[in-house]
Amino acid sequence: MLGKHEKQLEDVKGSKVKKWAIVTLAGVIWIAPVMSAGGQMWSGTSWKSVAAAASTNTSKLSEEILTSGAKLMKYRYTTTRSGSKVNVLADVVQVDLQNPYVKLDVMTGKGGNLNSKQSTGAMAKENGAVAAVNGDYFNVSGELAPIGGQVSDGVLVSTPSELSGMYALTVTKDGKPMIDEYSFDGTVKAQDGSTFALRGINKEDYTVESGAVKYSHANSMYIYTPAWTSSKRPNDPSTTPTEVLVQNGVITQISDKKALNMTVPKDGYILRAHGTAATWIMSHLSVGQTLDADYKLKAKTTGQSVDPSNLEMMIGGHTILVNGGKAASFSRDIASSGIGGIRARTAVGYSQDGRYVYIIAAEKNSNSSGMSLTELQSFMTSVGVWKGMNLDGGGSTTMVTRPLGEQTAGLTFNTEYGTEQRQVVNTLGVFSTAPVGKLKGFAVSGSQTLLVGQEGKYTAKGYDTYYNPIATGDISMSWKSSNNSIVSVSNGTIKGVKPGTATLTATSNGASSSIKVSVLGGSELASLTAGSGLGSLQAGTTMSIPVTATTKSGQSVTVPADSLTWEFIGFKGKVTADQLTVSSVNSGAQVGYAIGRYDGYSTVVVLSASASETIWENFENVNYPINFTTNAAGVTGTATVTAGTGEKAGSNVLQLGYDMTAGTGKMYAYAQLNGSTGREVSAAATSMSMDVMGDKSLNWLRAEFTDANGKTVYADLAKAIDWNGWKKLSVDLNGLNIAYPAKLKRVYVVNVEEGQDERAKSGTVAFDNIAFTMPSKSSEVGLPTGTASLVLGQKSMTVNGTKKVIDAAPVLKNGTTYVPIKHVLDAFGGQASWDSKNQRITVLRGGKLIDLVVGQKEFILNGKRQSATVAPYVTGGRTLVPLRLVSEQLGLTVKWEQKTKTVTISS
Repeated sequence: MLGKHEKQLEDVKGSKVKKWAIVTLAGVIWIAPVMSAGGQMWSGTSWKSVAAAASTNTSKLSEEILTSGAKLMKYRYTTTRSGSKVNVLADVVQVDLQNPYVKLDVMTGKGGNLNSKQSTGAMAKENGAVAAVNGDYFNVSGELAPIGGQVSDGVLVSTPSELSGMYALTVTKDGKPMIDEYSFDGTVKAQDGSTFALRGINKEDYTVESGAVKYSHANSMYIYTPAWTSSKRPNDPSTTPTEVLVQNGVITQISDKKALNMTVPKDGYILRAHGTAATWIMSHLSVGQTLDADYKLKAKTTGQSVDPSNLEMMIGGHTILVNGGKAASFSRDIASSGIGGIRARTAVGYSQDGRYVYIIAAEKNSNSSGMSLTELQSFMTSVGVWKGMNLDGGGSTTMVTRPLGEQTAGLTFNTEYGTEQRQVVNTLGVFSTAPVGKLKGFAVSGSQTLLVGQEGKYTAKGYDTYYNPIATGDISMSWKSSNNSIVSVSNGTIKGVKPGTATLTATSNGASSSIKVSVLGGSELASLTAGSGLGSLQAGTTMSIPVTATTKSGQSVTVPADSLTWEFIGFKGKVTADQLTVSSVNSGAQVGYAIGRYDGYSTVVVLSASASETIWENFENVNYPINFTTNAAGVTGTATVTAGTGEKAGSNVLQLGYDMTAGTGKMYAYAQLNGSTGREVSAAATSMSMDVMGDKSLNWLRAEFTDANGKTVYADLAKAIDWNGWKKLSVDLNGLNIAYPAKLKRVYVVNVEEGQDERAKSGTVAFDNIAFTMPSKSSEVGLPTGTASLVLGQKSMTVNGTKKVIDAAPVLKNGTTYVPIKHVLDAFGGQASWDSKNQRITVLRGGKLIDLVVGQKEFILNGKRQSATVAPYVTGGRTLVPLRLVSEQLGLTVKWEQKTKTVTISS
């Protein structure tokens, strides 16, 4: 999608100014460069040496039939960025053009019309597509027509724009694909035999890149068909139109220097002319006369003329990516727009023999990092693309596919914005043309991932001999697992038993179908989080603790709290259906711990006797200055405390309004608190929350702190403002290493350069009830403070000047000091437990829980997997832990004195 990079251009007369939502310079549309991982710009063939040096690998992960002649394949593409290996997921729909029961076609907006847009999924549902991806680029601030040419179902919907290096895919009615640059050649012929050149069909106004006339509609003539639903053809105030209505080949109306006040009727078309074209109309056309139009497309590479009526479909795109099975030089200067960087990508190409078309989408979401254009080229060649081009990408990238047995297509993967699908003007669809066949089999559907103890629901839906859904009524199924110790089947109930992978097979009437089910183990997790991880230690307290696991591969999984085993320290309680209830509190307890373990992997909820979320600012009695600031020239806005509306009626809120339309580059709109210094957050906070009124701008929302050491710390409030109205946001501050007392300097909106055309440049957000949770105030209550020292080889420990005997001396091994952690906890508070079966030491102190396993360098800190350079070990029946690692994770300071071989610990 192009647009919102706006620059003013004068019209042909020089007297009027029109805004174009396309990056322009000297009348040229620019499309941006790919950025290297280090931020360096590259273009064209200058990438080739870099691409050749990069280590890449493509491996197929899965393959499934969508319909007769089309299948979906998922790949993992591995490449190297800044010296590190990166994995990207990409999805490819392969369409066999020689199969008589499948075809490609282009879907348009709503109801098949221009001047409208709709999500890829909605277009697929409306038109019955088996699969689809988003299509051509378009001007997001314009009249919602594709920039390139389009043929749908053999009908020329829109002609290519006169922009060099913009490629298009065509497929002929006999199934031959071609990717090339296409131009338009057309004429209208009057009854007196005179002719005039047509410039295009169904085009909005734009700036061309060649010829004497730079403005598309100046001194030019265009045809508008019923597919153009707007009553303005186009909405262009810089050229005064003369319009002619032609119905059934006969001129029925002529309007000189004035638009016809109507939409195009179904039985005709409207000629829209200006300047010399309008003069020709008034000289040669009259109402009642016949008028003929003749036009064709021309392929630049071959010089071949193409009759649009011989085409099944045509979709425009952007730069060529692959030619002759190799990465091609980019056909446009991509030095100034928003299609560079690492983004989600959409592309299309075909095989060397022309039999297969490949519809490609590279994912950018929680599971995949996206691709650069150069990486996309590499991937395309690796899966067999002989010639290919780029389609609209970034936040527009959307693929929908119809699983076997299902009636409609659904999202194949999450978009850059989760499950939200961007609305676009056209999409490339895959359609089945097969008749209804006989029942061939059925597809098993259900979760391919289970947790230990979790029950899964699985269903079977029928499909016919052409792999299209077929009604089968109630199917009586029998289920069997390939390994009941991993996935069990009992009385129709399917349950995860222990980590591993098993094949689940359903059988009915002699037919069978299978699905692989993986049961996740604790070793596959990177983090496990229970709610906010914080709570109040009071009898009767009930709190929601939804448990979320993140796997090492980046997948986010919701874990039923009942799938965990829970241990309560400092109180008695229970966990039921994601709710933690405190029944009673142990006498004298200031801190409580609810420890949940999934296959040994721990998460913890720390409850403090006096801890609660405290409102830090509600904007009711603000006695310090708040002002608007920005980083970029041309950005304007306001930051004021004002009366709330709607659900905030009767209270004050901080409102931040911004307008970035005149700015460039990465732009910020700040609501600055207390001048340039910020407002103090006095004590250590583990989390921050606030109510935020969103504007669905998809901009980035952040907060900025200055800590006690003068360090600037950024907290992400929302990667994309994807909602309207009020919403409570919560931010974990634990991993930001903020030194307190700190100051919250500002809250602000960011519009980054990458994909800038996809986000709004103006809007209004508001903030209320900024709150912090500071459990350290209470979780540290009662913990001893002071200094302790140990000497290598000596079974003694001096604590605050008092020497005590210990039963094991510190040991120095490979430059690391090891001790039994019990002695540190005796001196500074906390407790440790030993799980001999799993060789695990669990350490609790204040608001921290650490799990360490003998021989393993990884450890778990408050539910997050961490890496270390050393590991606990066992010697002489004693388990020793790395002193510095554990002590510093518990908030203690460790110093080493080489001369005396003394370790000093302080709190």
